[in-house]
Amino acid sequence: MLKRVYFAHGKESGPWGRKIQALARVAQAHGFMIESPDYSHTFDPQARVQQLLDLKPQADCLVLVGSSMGGYVSAQAAGQLRPNGLFLIAPAFYMPGYESEPQAHDGLIEAVHGWDDDVIPVEHSIRFARNHQARLHLIPGEHTLVEQLPLLERLFGLFLAEVEVATQQRLSASNSS
Repeated sequence: MLKRVYFAHGKESGPWGRKIQALARVAQAHGFMIESPDYSHTFDPQARVQQLLDLKPQADCLVLVGSSMGGYVSAQAAGQLRPNGLFLIAPAFYMPGYESEPQAHDGLIEAVHGWDDDVIPVEHSIRFARNHQARLHLIPGEHTLVEQLPLLERLFGLFLAEVEVATQQRLSASNSS
């Protein structure tokens, strides 16, 4: 089974920041190939969504991961890409310039947000989770959540394991039909 994770970094970070490096190690330990495109050439979220769509990510088990603006980008692209999993960290939903409702899809959705985020109100992730029946982890921390990397790694590892099982079950069901 081909397994791939696509990371989408935040507005002012880069494709291999501390969070992505830490989560990439977790994904590699689960046998996923890693892609982390560089979106830093534009601050336009729609241009970043289009860039991700243009990459045409495909895998038997596709997981999109996004932090802040990258969370918005991954969620918007999910409607077309139909990933098996969507893992969002302090996603920039319902903010000026990010008004579009995130796209629905059939895969597992999990979001993590810091209670003390002074960039994106925690209520925005609560609204998203309620609207999409997503699992939501509200944890101590500010916007970047770098002080919570060990917890993010554990949550991401559990999420990937769950996505893998669900994907295997789906593939087995479609092969037996």
